Amino acid sequence: MGRITILRDFIRIIKDKASQSKAALLSNPKTLSFHLALLRATTHDPFTPPDPRHLAALLSFGHSSRTTSATAIEALMDRLQSTRDASVAIKCLITVHHIIKRGSFILQDQLSVYPSTGGRNYLKLSNFRDGSTALTWELSSWVRWYALYLENLLSTSRVLGFFLCSTSSSVEKDKEEEKVSSLINRELLKEINSLVNLLEQISKRPSFSHANGNILVDEVLELVGEDYLSAISEVSIRVSEFRERRSCLSFVDSVELVCALKRLEDCKETLLAVSQRKKVLIETVWGSISEIKDQVRNSKVYREEGKLLTMGSESARFGERDLKHGVSKFSSGRFLSLNSNFSFGSYESVESSG
Repeated sequence: MGRITILRDFIRIIKDKASQSKAALLSNPKTLSFHLALLRATTHDPFTPPDPRHLAALLSFGHSSRTTSATAIEALMDRLQSTRDASVAIKCLITVHHIIKRGSFILQDQLSVYPSTGGRNYLKLSNFRDGSTALTWELSSWVRWYALYLENLLSTSRVLGFFLCSTSSSVEKDKEEEKVSSLINRELLKEINSLVNLLEQISKRPSFSHANGNILVDEVLELVGEDYLSAISEVSIRVSEFRERRSCLSFVDSVELVCALKRLEDCKETLLAVSQRKKVLIETVWGSISEIKDQVRNSKVYREEGKLLTMGSESARFGERDLKHGVSKFSSGRFLSLNSNFSFGSYESVESSG
């Protein structure tokens, strides 16, 4: 078993060296340094995360022209979507995550519009499988989950109007409460639902077995844990705003808000295990979420219109039952005719006997 492991490690090293040699021979001299940094950051080693120096080199290309940034994103995506190796895939996704968190505006912008057609699942990893070893098979489930999570993160960022968790968006986030207060209820609900979708995806993270303690998985969990704190903070801002608007919410808006907060509460226990930082603050936020959900659900509009809706549904169901009964009784024209003749005959016999 030890010899097999050593052989696999040797093959991984050969693959990495071969990729770098190929890049040195075939790459455009202007982008050679980027390709080499990308290959060095996304090696085949399942026990080593991307080197911070190589990540910094990749991110530095975001301070060049828009064309250079677009080329960098395209090369990263080509690497991600062409690999069949779980270690390479998860390191590419970590690199994408670092671009979202620390990349320049131009680099983030090129990432958000790739590909130009847009759409869901654009990372194209929903069917990713690497069955080389038990570890890579388990890492494959992390690749699929992580890709879907990053797609949700980018989607939520589009809805919010800034890159969630990004250091370059700090100016926009400082004005967040002011911006949120100017939104109409439908826009505010759209943002809350998008944040809930993101948090739900975090709660669906794969279970541990062979990957327990793996440094790549630990790196992913650290990055996602930071995002969780940012996302729950954004939820808190919007929940506080709905607290101010509680008395003027329509029935439809009330129902949608309660449903969103209920979905969030359903994944609370899993989310609490994601990060141990700021525990007191996070517990306060969760308490606020539960409180506003109960207040809206107990509001006059929610209770009274909910009763009317229930009564209307019951009336409709009763009408359907009555109609079905009638259709069943007179489903045949022949029986209807017989029934009519019988009724008139019975009426006439009563008249004559009188």
